Amino acid sequence: MDLFGLLHLDELSHGLANLSMFPYFDMAHYMVSVMALREQPGALEVSRASPLACWFSSMLFCFGGAVLSGMMLAEPPVAPLSNSTSILLASVIWYLVFYCPMDLVYCCAALLPLRLVLSGMKEVTRTWKVLGGVTQAYSRYKDSLLVMIAIGWAKGAGGGLISNFEQLVRGVWKPETNELLKMSYPTKITLIGAVLFTLQQTQYLPLQKQHLMLIYTIFTVVNKSRMMLTGSSTSPFAAIESAIYKTFFAGSSPYAALTADVKKANIDNGAANRTTSTTTTKESSENEAAGKGKSGSLKAKDESENAETTSCKKTD
Repeated sequence: MDLFGLLHLDELSHGLANLSMFPYFDMAHYMVSVMALREQPGALEVSRASPLACWFSSMLFCFGGAVLSGMMLAEPPVAPLSNSTSILLASVIWYLVFYCPMDLVYCCAALLPLRLVLSGMKEVTRTWKVLGGVTQAYSRYKDSLLVMIAIGWAKGAGGGLISNFEQLVRGVWKPETNELLKMSYPTKITLIGAVLFTLQQTQYLPLQKQHLMLIYTIFTVVNKSRMMLTGSSTSPFAAIESAIYKTFFAGSSPYAALTADVKKANIDNGAANRTTSTTTTKESSENEAAGKGKSGSLKAKDESENAETTSCKKTD
């Protein structure tokens, strides 16, 4: 693009495209992933009760994308675990985060300046994971946009997509946390990246790969830093999502209208029944009070007559 040449960003984009993720960026990815696991409710208790379950959950957080994308491509799900160097590095970080004396590693990494750097480096790895998934799918299914998007999405956000299985490892079952029911920000931004890189790979998006990598990486890093600094968890696409939902998925249908009419009728009937019941109760109370008043008057009259009769007898 001429714009990149004018802004002298072409060399930066090529340098980013040739950047190696191992070991520093991978270490940042493992650190942030294991810290995210530690901050899950009950994770510390599991680490004390069953270190093996805690370690396995950490590996799913670190390599969940590779495991899920491999399964979708009919590859052995244990293939990502065959890289002994990566497994050893992730295991060392897991041990230091959970079992370091005085929690020194976790406390230092949780400091905002350092965590900002680690999170930014993790977002850089997200670009490579999404692009790697799209490229891997393109080598097998050149004419299937859906498959390329799905594999890129799975490889970049697999840890979140298989979160229910990871929770089962820790003895937790929360189906309402399924990412497909309520997507988190990382899952959404990864899906958008998978769509963009798929369109670029199939020549539908007139943009060079390294330029798209630079744009996507800058956006994810800057937005993640903004969210951490402001403490906001609101997606930057919330307004667009709301507009799309109201336009295409919240329209009225005959069934919806019928359901609404039935609900309204039921509400009206319930209100009418309550009013009738209240009126009947009030009338019954008034009748009962009137009856008591009448019986009281009669009783008083009888007592008066009896008193007069007794007085007459005494006179006689």
